[in-house]
Amino acid sequence: MVDFHFSASLVFSILIPILFFVISKLKTSTSNPTKLPKSYPIFGSFFAILKNRERYAQWTSEIITSTPNLTFTLRRPFGRRLVLTANATNVQHILKSHFNNYEKGDFFRSTLRDFLGDGIFNADGENWKFQRQVSSHEFNTKSLRKFLETVVDSELSDRLVPVLENAAAHETVLDFQDILQRFAFDNICKIAFGYDPGYLSASLPEEKLAVAFEKAVKLSSDRFGSFIPYFWKIKKCLNIGSEKQLKIAVRQVREFAKEIIREKKQQLDGKSGLESSSADDLLSRFLSSGHSDEDFVADIVISFMLAGRDTTSAALTWFFYLLSINPEVESEILREIKEKQEATSAYDEVKEMVYIHASLCESMRLYPPVPVDTKEALSDDVLPDGTVVRKGTRVTYHPYAMGRVEKVWGKDWAEFGPERWLEREEAAGEWRFVNRDSYTYSVFQAGPRICLGKEMAFIQMKRVVAGVLRRFRVVPVVVEGAEPVYIAGLTAKMKGGFPVRIEARAEAAS
Repeated sequence: MVDFHFSASLVFSILIPILFFVISKLKTSTSNPTKLPKSYPIFGSFFAILKNRERYAQWTSEIITSTPNLTFTLRRPFGRRLVLTANATNVQHILKSHFNNYEKGDFFRSTLRDFLGDGIFNADGENWKFQRQVSSHEFNTKSLRKFLETVVDSELSDRLVPVLENAAAHETVLDFQDILQRFAFDNICKIAFGYDPGYLSASLPEEKLAVAFEKAVKLSSDRFGSFIPYFWKIKKCLNIGSEKQLKIAVRQVREFAKEIIREKKQQLDGKSGLESSSADDLLSRFLSSGHSDEDFVADIVISFMLAGRDTTSAALTWFFYLLSINPEVESEILREIKEKQEATSAYDEVKEMVYIHASLCESMRLYPPVPVDTKEALSDDVLPDGTVVRKGTRVTYHPYAMGRVEKVWGKDWAEFGPERWLEREEAAGEWRFVNRDSYTYSVFQAGPRICLGKEMAFIQMKRVVAGVLRRFRVVPVVVEGAEPVYIAGLTAKMKGGFPVRIEARAEAAS
């Protein structure tokens, strides 16, 4: 242990003065941010990465979109390389045609294992296949109808609308990002685990779980920015700093997950074999499949909590912000809401909301809930654009940058334009949605790992948009001229939350 402490101290004593020297030089530099970052012996482009760590997605997007083939190689410390691409042909190569050569990989799995364990979003191979197969039953049409009519609608009418009505009546400022996270968290717990945490109840309880979950997501994500992986591993071994905080947060999250599992086991034990085998929530299916090990099932629970809470809430947060600065889009959405409210069922109503669907796609083009995703090459390869990928190299496809490619989206790519997803049907005079292939628009991944919850996410988001906008205006509380900041982690966030005032519509539909 003495030798270990001495070695760590020696490394820091050598590197820290160099770090401060180079950072001081970077602060005085006026280099063009769209040029490839400078690379130094041993350090690679670490100093440029450090300088841009608060805007990593934006910085790498600027570089990618300035290159001819929409691909560049970022040199990391000690000779490690990271290939980043927004080239749709490369994305198809990685996610489909050479799928078996690109996995999450040891680096990604080890970095997130403390938090996500072997859950579906941190799994490869047979483990991933098993979890995906069991999970797929949750997303058929019957389950989607049930999700909308028994989960989303009750959470909307019994919790979200009353919270917004109260805020409107008392002119309260709400953090709408937090409200949407609470809404999504209740929804995923209900549909996936048959459990209601009541996180969006009227008192807006300060749940220890929510704080721990948020901290675990952030600190796990921060590991990827470490100078070398050994730094966070050293802190973990010594149980100090951010790693000590992460350990505490993860323990709290896992205890919550295991509590849900134990309650579900008791429910299943009290049912007959037929009732148990026909259980229709995700957790029941996993427990009934013979995988009753608490640690493994907790991994699955945490992964779905992450997906269900953070992705849809992130998408809706940026959607409502974009509506606030594009009133003409909001007017068109209100027109569609009034037209479709006579639909025979809630499910049919949201399925027919074409303009809202296009608006959500457009919002996620500009502000994807997952800004980047990384795979690791199992063997040497060459991407279609000629980029050489060595075994063990990490390859990142970049949805944030892909939404900013002028050749794909036009010179007006920076504008919020739902019409780019629509065509007019001449006979009926109505909008028709025009989809983009999943390799050009990779917000939901593509290929064998395409997001299972895509349709469920759209149903939930469209129902929220209609349910909120037909009754309220969402008005951001911002300093004049200020714009919200997009923060990239495991999922995207709006820095500092999304403070809004809620105004009741005089013309609200009954």
